[in-house]
Amino acid sequence: MFEPPTLKDIAIALGLSTSTVSRALRDTYEISSKTKKRVLDYAQSINYQPNPNALSLKERRSKSIGVVVSEVANHYFSQAISGIESIAYDRGYHIIISQTHESYEREKINVQHLASRSVDGLLVSLSAETNDISHLKELHDKGMPIVFFDRVSNEIETHKVRADNFQGAFDATEHLIKTGYKRIAHLTSSPHLSISIERLEGYMAALNKYNIPVHSDYIKNCQHGGMFPEETERAVLDLLQLQEKPDAIFIAGDRLSIGCMEILKKLNVKVPDELALAGFSNSNVLDLFEIRLSSVRQPAFEMGQAATEMLLKILESKYPITEFENRTIATKLFIRNS
Repeated sequence: MFEPPTLKDIAIALGLSTSTVSRALRDTYEISSKTKKRVLDYAQSINYQPNPNALSLKERRSKSIGVVVSEVANHYFSQAISGIESIAYDRGYHIIISQTHESYEREKINVQHLASRSVDGLLVSLSAETNDISHLKELHDKGMPIVFFDRVSNEIETHKVRADNFQGAFDATEHLIKTGYKRIAHLTSSPHLSISIERLEGYMAALNKYNIPVHSDYIKNCQHGGMFPEETERAVLDLLQLQEKPDAIFIAGDRLSIGCMEILKKLNVKVPDELALAGFSNSNVLDLFEIRLSSVRQPAFEMGQAATEMLLKILESKYPITEFENRTIATKLFIRNS
C-alpha cells in the first residue's frame, strides 16, 4: 500500500524535531535560512506533499469544490467543467466531479458524499429526474454554499447561471419558420427541468409570433434527455407516425440532437428534404454527419467560469452574502444545411 512521506519521515532523516520541520516548511521566522533550505531541499527530493486533511482541520477549509453534473461525456458539461477548472485552479481550489447520469438517487448519493468529503461548496446542475431538491435544501440550510448553473432551481436563494434558453429556442424555431416550415415539432428533456421549461416557452413564442398553432402531439419529452437511445427513438417514431407528420423538429439538447440524427439516418429519412432540424448543441460530433445541424450554441465555458466566480465570492467573503445574482448569458444560432 502506498504511503506518502510525512513530516515525521523528514524529521527522522534530518535529525530534527517534527515541529522544526513544520515551521521550516511554513517559512516561519524562528527557523534559520540554512535549516529551511535543508528541509525544503529534502522535502522536494522525496516529493513531500502537505496532508490536505491536516490543512483542512487547521484552516477549516478543504480548498476543494464539488461539481455535480449529469455526464462528463456530454459536450456541454465537458466545456463547462473546463471553465470551472480555469478559475478554480488559478485560485488554489481543487475540483471533485461527480456524475448523476440523470438519476435523482445518484444525485442524492453524490451530494452526500461530496459533503462528507468536506468540500467548501457545490456547483450543481440538476439531473433530469430531480424534482425534489430537499437533499440540497438541507445542506444549504446547514451552511453549505451552493451555486446552480444550466439546470437551476428557484427553491434555494443563491447565485444562478443559465444560458438564454428562451431566446435560443425562439431563434432556432423562428429560423425554421422563416425557411418555410410550419409543422414544427419539439423534442425535449424532462418537463420539470428549468432548461426544458424555458426552451419550450421560446419555441411556443416563435410559433405564436407567426400565428402557427401549438399542437401538443408535436411536443415529445424524453425523461432522461436522450441518455437512453430507445427513449429518443420512441419519441422520433411517434412523431413520424402521426397522421399529419411534422416537417421540422426543434431539438432541445445535445444528446437528443445526436440521437435524433442517428435515428433519422437509420430510417433513411432525408434531412432537410423530408424533415428539417435545428437544435441546441455544443457538440463538434454533429459536424461529422453528412447533414450539418443548424444549432444553438451555449456559452458553456463562460457559464462554468461565471458559476465558479460566484461560488468563490461566497467562500471568500468576510461577511454573509444576502444578495444573489441570477445571470443569463446569451446563446448563438449557427445556421447550417439541416
